[in-house]
Amino acid sequence: MGKHILVVDDSKTVRNLVAFIMKNEGFKVTAAEDGLDGLEKLYSCGAVDLIITDINMPHMDGFTFIENVRKQDAYRDLPIVVLSTEGQDQDIKLGMSLGANLYMVKPAQPEKMVRNVRMLLG
Repeated sequence: MGKHILVVDDSKTVRNLVAFIMKNEGFKVTAAEDGLDGLEKLYSCGAVDLIITDINMPHMDGFTFIENVRKQDAYRDLPIVVLSTEGQDQDIKLGMSLGANLYMVKPAQPEKMVRNVRMLLG
């Protein structure tokens, strides 16, 4: 089994699409519906190698989710990719300042997303 990716997005369509793309590339995928669910899955599903998260979600948005992940030593170096419709400069700057490694604006091209994920996983 390949590297493990956690996909956090409140849109079932987006979760399924990203999961489908990543599974086709040989990655193991766990999906979460929002930031709170994402934290629960992060803690419970074993080692995660990379996170792909949305920003606009109920219960806990992506910015708060990234902040919570980065506060913990165990996840300080875990690559985080933001995949969001929010493409304004201030959103991108905030996401990166909170600890995202990469910020992609939807709709992301599958090839580009896969290339970026592979680059971050080294």
